Amino acid sequence: MTVEASSDPASTAHSRRIRLGMVGGGEGAFIGAVHRIASRLDDHYELVAGALSSSPGKALRSAAALGLPRAYGDYRTMAREEAARGGDGIEVVAIVTPNHEHAAAAAAFLEAGIHVICDKPVTTTLAEALHLQALARARGRLLAVTYNYSGYPMVRHARRMVREGALGDIRVLHVEYAQDWLTEPLETTGQKQAAWRTDPARAGAGGCIGDIGTHAYHLAAFVSGLRTQALCADMSTFVPGRALDDNVQILLRYDGGARGMLWASQVAPGNENALRLRIYGSKGGIEWRQEQPNQLLWSPLGQPTQTISRGTAAANADAARVTRLPSGHPEGYLEGFATIYTEIAHMLRAGCDGAAPPADALFPSIEDGVHGMAFIEAAVRSSALGGHWVGLQTP
Repeated sequence: MTVEASSDPASTAHSRRIRLGMVGGGEGAFIGAVHRIASRLDDHYELVAGALSSSPGKALRSAAALGLPRAYGDYRTMAREEAARGGDGIEVVAIVTPNHEHAAAAAAFLEAGIHVICDKPVTTTLAEALHLQALARARGRLLAVTYNYSGYPMVRHARRMVREGALGDIRVLHVEYAQDWLTEPLETTGQKQAAWRTDPARAGAGGCIGDIGTHAYHLAAFVSGLRTQALCADMSTFVPGRALDDNVQILLRYDGGARGMLWASQVAPGNENALRLRIYGSKGGIEWRQEQPNQLLWSPLGQPTQTISRGTAAANADAARVTRLPSGHPEGYLEGFATIYTEIAHMLRAGCDGAAPPADALFPSIEDGVHGMAFIEAAVRSSALGGHWVGLQTP
């Protein structure tokens, strides 16, 4: 389930910035900087507090380097003290730690009455994700998950095309996310990002599937609107000595009879961030590539393939609403990430003002996080059984 809220990412017409905190994202962290840029791009947030590392010394040093007004040595203290501040405490926290710390950190802030934006995958187990879902509902707090590719304008265009029936009955989905950065045992060199992503204690049961496979899975579900019934997975580890998968191939069965294929790999030389989605229906097919994000290919049955560009009159209202720049000026990864933050900002402001949640924008919710964890666990189970078909266990 994707929460819907009103948004205009190009607009800065709001009374004040939302007070944001951050857990993780200190020295040497890639994704923390991305979240900080995304939160500020549309001028909706102000980062005012952080526990930026599990090492107290590094946490305080990182906060000083960023000029944060309030720095904490650990997230539990941060949650408790920020909640106690009342009128100037943080309203929402971004959790950008390695996967194994997501569940406990998110729970601490939800318990303190603070909204949460969590990087994906939301936890390392389905049970943890379900617990967070129940906790968020019980506390009446938002828990968003940053499947950021759902923020791209042409992804929104594609989603609307499917919902308006332009493709007809959906028959086949093919999604892939290929990288090459782990083709060699980079984790043995001390490289921080490789080390935790290949460590089961910190990444969870899935390596490649948790890091990028869940992005591909969510993208296919977001655009198609289809729910997975069952999957058949073959998860491989090609680099000797690596503890988690680095290549995944999965067949998918969807409600309504559609069939899907998902390939995720971090050992595919020549690929950088090659996320690609193709959907085929009874009336036509579409294709979108993350490395050329401003164009969507549309192939109506029996007609020449058309290229629909972001920022042009051919783009539909859903794409136009999250477009910042005129055509020919590329928008990409950071802008897509920022769209998620902006959509969340509008939902948070509606709640603070006592207004009904606006209804025309999208951001991934804890329900998407739960489905992502169900996908990982089903794939791990299927592969361990030798590629048997396994149903997805989601409420």
